[in-house]
Amino acid sequence: MVELEKISANIRYTLCDVSSKTSTPHLGSCLSCTDILSTLYWQVLNVEPQQPKSKDRDYFLLGKGHAASALYTTLAYRGYFPIEDLYQHGSDGSQFEEHPGIHAPAGVETVSGSLGHALSLASGMALSAKVQGLSNRFYVLMGDGEINEGTVWEAAMFAPAKQLNNLVAIVDFNKLQGTGESCEIMHLEPLDEKWRAFGWHTIRVNGHDHQALIEAFDAAQVQQQPVCIIADTIKGKGISFMENDNNWHYRIPTVDEVMMAKEELGLK
Repeated sequence: MVELEKISANIRYTLCDVSSKTSTPHLGSCLSCTDILSTLYWQVLNVEPQQPKSKDRDYFLLGKGHAASALYTTLAYRGYFPIEDLYQHGSDGSQFEEHPGIHAPAGVETVSGSLGHALSLASGMALSAKVQGLSNRFYVLMGDGEINEGTVWEAAMFAPAKQLNNLVAIVDFNKLQGTGESCEIMHLEPLDEKWRAFGWHTIRVNGHDHQALIEAFDAAQVQQQPVCIIADTIKGKGISFMENDNNWHYRIPTVDEVMMAKEELGLK
């Protein structure tokens, strides 16, 4: 897992640097899902960066749209577009909007300005693929704050009814959302039992353990029902002074803090 750890470290540093230089927020939310994204894009998804619209590709839909920078940065390192393009983030007329929009760059499959819709979209797409006898698989990453939305639970009932075994939901369970602790705002736990009761094969895993994530995604491929992977994560993961500090939902790092982050990540 050394390669994935290195990839994640580079993504985390670039996230900090882009946030600092472009004044774009939501860094803590991006850092919590970095290991999930690196595992998906280097070990799980059937994708081809040079052919981003390939008909037989797997689809990744970002529900927690405020973590757009994490997706953009992952796509850049995966080869969809140059890393330098990331520094257009948030500028007027840029493809790299704070939440992915209709003019998003290659590799972004859905608009996610309003949270809570990605699982419904993916459920419809997964059903369409099954009806057509296609082999595409569909992966959705949601935040634990996002699953406060009722549309998530409508989709959670729909997918098992249609036996969508080509659909994987991932909950980035970092325990914090914009206004406080997730489990104090809504009664989420026991989260794995809730998804299981809705008819999903449910796996709970350390969302920063690449090997555990790979095993969870491998297990998802052989199920005959939709799969929910609950990834226990840490907001701001990888940078000690950002971890579990909800100020980093909105704070922008200074140049000195970016250099401190780079050193902590073991990068030269």
